[in-house]
Amino acid sequence: MNSDEVLRIVDAIHRDKGIDKEIVFEGIEQAILSAAKKHYGEERDVVAILDRTSGQSTVTLDGEQIPEEEMDLLGRISAQTAKQVLIQKVREAERDALYDEFEAQRHDLVNGTVTRVDHGAAIVNLGKVEALLPKSEQVPGEMHRVNERVRAVVLEVRKVGSRVKVILSRTHPELVRKLFEVEIPEVADQIIKVQSLAREAGYRSKVAVSCFDNAIDAVGACVGVRGSRIRTIVDELAGERIDIVRWNDSLQVLIPNALQPAEVEDVILCPMLGRVIVLVKEDQLSLAIGKKGQNVRLASKLVGWDIEVMTREELDEQLDRSVAAFSVVPHISEELAEVLVSQGFFSFDDLSVIEPDQLAELGGLTEEQCDEIVAYADVESEREEREAEIKKEQARLARIAEAAAAAEAEAAGGDASAAEGVAGEAQESGAADSGAAEGAADAEAQESAGEEAGGAAATEGEAESASADSVDSDAEASGVDADSDSPDGDREEESSGENHDVDLAKEVASDVELAAHDVVTQEAEAVGDEETVQSSLVDGAEVSDARDDLDSIGMGSGSPDEGDEGVAEGAVTDDDRDRAAAEQ
Repeated sequence: MNSDEVLRIVDAIHRDKGIDKEIVFEGIEQAILSAAKKHYGEERDVVAILDRTSGQSTVTLDGEQIPEEEMDLLGRISAQTAKQVLIQKVREAERDALYDEFEAQRHDLVNGTVTRVDHGAAIVNLGKVEALLPKSEQVPGEMHRVNERVRAVVLEVRKVGSRVKVILSRTHPELVRKLFEVEIPEVADQIIKVQSLAREAGYRSKVAVSCFDNAIDAVGACVGVRGSRIRTIVDELAGERIDIVRWNDSLQVLIPNALQPAEVEDVILCPMLGRVIVLVKEDQLSLAIGKKGQNVRLASKLVGWDIEVMTREELDEQLDRSVAAFSVVPHISEELAEVLVSQGFFSFDDLSVIEPDQLAELGGLTEEQCDEIVAYADVESEREEREAEIKKEQARLARIAEAAAAAEAEAAGGDASAAEGVAGEAQESGAADSGAAEGAADAEAQESAGEEAGGAAATEGEAESASADSVDSDAEASGVDADSDSPDGDREEESSGENHDVDLAKEVASDVELAAHDVVTQEAEAVGDEETVQSSLVDGAEVSDARDDLDSIGMGSGSPDEGDEGVAEGAVTDDDRDRAAAEQ
């Protein structure tokens, strides 16, 4: 084996791949050892050593060095095996180098280009490796496109087989810190320090900054001239709102700063529970809490204490309720209850987490009494939790019932509107039919009146020639009148068959019936007085013609209307007309 060639290869791999020379030397030794064991047997004791300085290899078999001739044969046999082992070693070394590099960059800002988007997850090319930006680590609402430049922080680095998997994040709070360092030189130079940071990605962030030089306005330096510096960071975060507050070591000062823009009246610290009670005015309560509790939640993360915002009236009521509830607990006097409440213990849940030694120190109780108090508080806390769950479930069911009732009311309103529309259409259709019926009846009435006028002129001549037969005609007419005075039952039975069309019209639309009744009245006025028609027997032909006209419009002698009885009494039959013509 050429020692100079070995050294040259080791140096080339070290420079090209960035792998330590020792790793390459170990890979070559492993390849030689593997070939020797394959040649001499696995049970033999084989040791391979490669000199790091000269590149000369030495192989011992059971403590004896192998001759140079066998070494040449061993080199030819082990060439392919050495190649495979060396390739594997190089890949492992590359993976370890990448892992160490990106592990050192954890929570650091990196720049990359989006090469692929798959189901919302973006694949970002960082140069040496392709990183993954999951959908869960993207700012809500933003969409990434291919070839888009992306800034993110390294969230996690994992070894997966022979590769390195890098997970990026744009929702981590450290992204805001790194952007401050990039965009604000004072932060990068450590003149201004970001003391604390709280973030809800895509919505709002709070950053507390401080400066060791009192002559420098830390908040103003971060905002920049007309907001130029902070605007760049906001644009990078897709319009996320950023509140910059001044840091102070005193919680009495820091908490009001963190709750800006709300105005705080007082701050009460409860160190035993790590809780802060903040008192505000009624008109500042909603502003201090924020939309969906966002402002107070971010302020609590920023200062590291639980913040409870309330008005002074609410605090007084809470104190009274807590003292009354703790007073019934065994071994707790009213004085001890007031002391517990003053330390921020407002509920049984708070009392259940108190340390027994702290409780014994506050009330001078024994260890057994403290255990009983804590056990009692645990039971009451579970009961209150169950009651709260029941109320929550009831409220949910009530909301569901209200939603169902609103849906039913809306459906009923839609049906009523549809019914009104149908009724309106029916009314308009009935009015149109009534108007058409009235027009047709008027036309027929005018035509009948004309025929009556012509018939009256012709009757005068016939009356003179038929004067001798007037007595017989009167007798016959009176006989007809007698017949017309038949019982009501017979008359109704006859008219029911004749007026089937009128009854059918009544069933279809009442408006059409009323219109027809008006037409009958007009027709009676056009024809004249019914009694005059009855007094002249010779006018029977004309009356009969008028009756035929009335029958043609459905209002003949068989009509059940009251005005038709007079026409029926004055009617002349066909036999009477034939008899009169024969005698003439």
